[in-house]
Amino acid sequence: MEPLLAIVVGASYAAGLYMMLRRSLVKLVIGIILFSNAANLLFFTSAGLTRGAPPLVPEGMLGPEGAVADPLPQALVLTAIVIAFGVLAFAVVLIHRAYEVVKADDLDQMKDTDT
Repeated sequence: MEPLLAIVVGASYAAGLYMMLRRSLVKLVIGIILFSNAANLLFFTSAGLTRGAPPLVPEGMLGPEGAVADPLPQALVLTAIVIAFGVLAFAVVLIHRAYEVVKADDLDQMKDTDT
């Protein structure tokens, strides 16, 4: 399962980089989203995948009985998802405002408005 996820992470990074190199602001934001999701998936995959094991220790027990998933990567990825959503919302508002002023989403046309 890890090799497949490694391929998905690599493809997501490549697609995100390709989208970030475009001149459109919308494609830039899509690239940032792909980068964020690729980083989350990379972190989750590198922490190790434990199939079917809950990240919990049963109540009253001092330690796990069998295989236990590590809850730390899951908590960190969940936090990163929330932060990425906040950044995405801020970027969408900025793009909307820039489009209202410039009437274009091309980065080359936007640099001419610095008066």
